[in-house]
Amino acid sequence: MHAFISYNKEAEGGEGELKDWPIAIKDVLLTKDFKTTAASYILENFEPTENATVVEKLREAGAKIIGKTNCDEFAMGSSTEFSAFGPTKNPYDLERVPGGSSGGSAVSVATGMARVAIGTDTGGSVRQPASFCGVLGLKPTYGRISRYGLIAMASSLDTVGIFSRTASDAKKVLEIVSGPDPLDATSVNRHSRENGNPLDINGSRVRHGMTGGESFKLGLVKEVAEMELAPEVKKVFEQTKKTLAELGADFVEVSIPLLPLSLPLYYIIMSAEVSSNMARYDGLRFGKKAEAKNLADYYKEARATFGAEVKRRILLGTFVLSHGYHEAYYEKATALRADLTQQVEAALADCDGLFLPTTPTTAFKLGEKIDDPVSMYLSDLFTVFANLTGHPAVSFPAGFINNLPIGLQLVGKNFSEENLLDIVSLFEKNTDFNKKEPA
Repeated sequence: MHAFISYNKEAEGGEGELKDWPIAIKDVLLTKDFKTTAASYILENFEPTENATVVEKLREAGAKIIGKTNCDEFAMGSSTEFSAFGPTKNPYDLERVPGGSSGGSAVSVATGMARVAIGTDTGGSVRQPASFCGVLGLKPTYGRISRYGLIAMASSLDTVGIFSRTASDAKKVLEIVSGPDPLDATSVNRHSRENGNPLDINGSRVRHGMTGGESFKLGLVKEVAEMELAPEVKKVFEQTKKTLAELGADFVEVSIPLLPLSLPLYYIIMSAEVSSNMARYDGLRFGKKAEAKNLADYYKEARATFGAEVKRRILLGTFVLSHGYHEAYYEKATALRADLTQQVEAALADCDGLFLPTTPTTAFKLGEKIDDPVSMYLSDLFTVFANLTGHPAVSFPAGFINNLPIGLQLVGKNFSEENLLDIVSLFEKNTDFNKKEPA
C-alpha cells in the first residue's frame, strides 16, 4: 500500500507517557535521524539537522518514531497520488485513493502499523484521508501545536494534526505535543496542562468522561444541507444524527452564508502562500543543484523537478499576487476570510460544535480525478473553512457502505478539542465503527 517513504530501522522508544508507542510521521516534518523529502525529488536527499518540535516532544514522551509516511508532494493534493515516489492505496480497496495529502499517515493507522500518526492539515489533509480510511483525524486550533520544523505549504493555514483509532489516544497525544514554542511565533499559550480544563475557558456544557445522558448541542449548517452529497454519505449522516440524539445531542440549525465560497477563497489564499513559500527551492539555498550556463537557466533546471500539482499552485498563486490582480483576488479573499471567521464564531456561539460531513463522497478510484483538478478540489468542500478560520475539527468513522469507510466531522470553538473528542468518545462507546479493520 506504500504508506511509508522511509523506515527508521533503529527506532527505539523511551520512558514516558507514550513509552514504546509506534508513531509515524508525515514526511513534511523534520527528523534529524533520517531523510525528510516532502515526497518531492527536489528534496530527495535532504537530511535535516534537527527535529520538528512535535517530533521532539513525542520522542521526549517515549514514543517510537517508526518512519516517514507518504504524502502528496509538499502536501499539495487530496489523494496522495502526487507523491514523487508513487501513490498510496486505500487499505479497504486497493483500487481507490486513501485521501490526501496525509494519505500515508492515515493508512499506517488504519492497518495497525502505527498506533498514532502525525499528519498536517492545510485544507482538510488530515480529516479527508481519515474519513476515507476509517480512522479518527484531528485538526487542532491554529497555533495549538507548534509548526516549527514543518515544511511550509501555506503558513496561515498549515496545522499539525493527529491520526488515531480512538479519541482517547488522540487526546493523550494532543496534550503532549500542544503548547507554546519560542521557535514558532504563531504558537499559542493555551494548553490543558498549563491553563486547566480548556472546556472551562470556552464555557462549553460538555465535560470530560461523558457516559451518556448529558445534554450537548450541535449545530446543523443550513448551507451544507443545500449542497450535493453522495447518497451513502447522506445515509450515514442521518443515521449518526439519530444516534447522537439518543446519546444526548440537541440539534439546532445555524447558518454560515459564506460557506459555499470557502473553497474558492481557500484556493486563492493557499496558492498565494504556496507561491511565496516555494520560492526558496531554487537549487541554491534548498533543493537539488543544477548545471546551467546562466542564473535563469539554473533556476529553470533546478525547479523543473517539481510535480504538476506543485507547478499548478505556484502559477495560480503568482497570478493572484501579480500587479493588477492582487486587489481583485487576494485582498478580496482576505477580507472575505475575516467575514467567514465571524460567521463561524456566530454559528458556534450557542452550541458545542457543528456537525457536518467530512467529504461529499467516499474514496474515489486511483486515477479518476488526477486529470481533473477542480473535481479533486471538491473533496475539500466541507473541510477548508475550518482552516480559513482556524477552528478545531475532528473527523471520526461513522459508518461503512460497500465496505468503504465514511467519516463525519465536528467543528468546535477555538481550543475546545477535548470537548469534541469527548463527544466522539461517547459515540465510540456506543458503536463499533472505529474497531473495524481492513481485510
